[in-house]
Amino acid sequence: MPNRTTTLPPAHPSRTDILGGPAPILASALLWGTTGTAASLAPAGAPAAAIGGAGLTLGGLLLFLTSRGARSLPAACTRGERWLLVLGALAVAGYPLTFYPAVARTGVAVATVIALGSAPVFAGLLSWLTGQARPTARWAAATGAAVLGCALLVLGPELTGTATPMDLTGVALATGAGLSYAVYSLIGGRLIVRGHPSDAVMGVLFGAAGLLVLPLFLYVDTHWLTTARGVTVTAYLALFTVYLAYRLFGHGLRHTPASVATALTLAEPAVAAVLGVTVLGERLPAASWCGLAVLGAGLVLLTVPVGAADRAR
Repeated sequence: MPNRTTTLPPAHPSRTDILGGPAPILASALLWGTTGTAASLAPAGAPAAAIGGAGLTLGGLLLFLTSRGARSLPAACTRGERWLLVLGALAVAGYPLTFYPAVARTGVAVATVIALGSAPVFAGLLSWLTGQARPTARWAAATGAAVLGCALLVLGPELTGTATPMDLTGVALATGAGLSYAVYSLIGGRLIVRGHPSDAVMGVLFGAAGLLVLPLFLYVDTHWLTTARGVTVTAYLALFTVYLAYRLFGHGLRHTPASVATALTLAEPAVAAVLGVTVLGERLPAASWCGLAVLGAGLVLLTVPVGAADRAR
């Protein structure tokens, strides 16, 4: 019998696993999709990295303090797993320090599509290179459709000539955020599949990352944190986009490979786009709406179990 503690779960969830895997991950993506809108409501002049860092620090410490087994997890890990925790915490800390500045330079939409569009590609390649999982044709097709739809959704204004020129530094930062996201998703998935509690793994990764970004506040303006709006935005980011979202994401990783999970979170830019239209009054061209449809099709292909369509006939 193969050792199931060293392999990822099957790439295709069964019907009974949908609520245990894809559904929590999609719910976390829905919460992450509100990040850009929430961050845009921060007080004027608040540093982009500080906004993300504040949410991560508070949310990460909450995750650590409320996760059963988080304090004892390092002692329960092997030496190699402890190094994975260190690398994962660095990757978690790197995400807001690259993503939020990317948002400030390129805008919410472009930064989101580059970060989340590159993440499943990085995750698939890293899974393959580290022997965790081999990309399947279904995953490649679904992820390709989701990335294409995501690109059309966000870059629709570029196609109609209504967008501003792309900031290459912002693009590089967003790509770095995508790599960070893929790395900590893979590490979290590996530790969870090895039998460690998902809440404990997420608690340690995000608690340690929160401590890692604390020195940032010695070098940036923190006056905005004393305002009512600053406190509200920070509390929302911490409680909903970090604490709750990553509890759901960790639970989903127990039943879903990281390469599939990162592709499912491409639902985030769809949520961000809908919020932009309904809350911020933004307008999307026809190409963006077509991209939203293609993205949805890719997510359905990733979520519906193999053979489910045939059984429904």
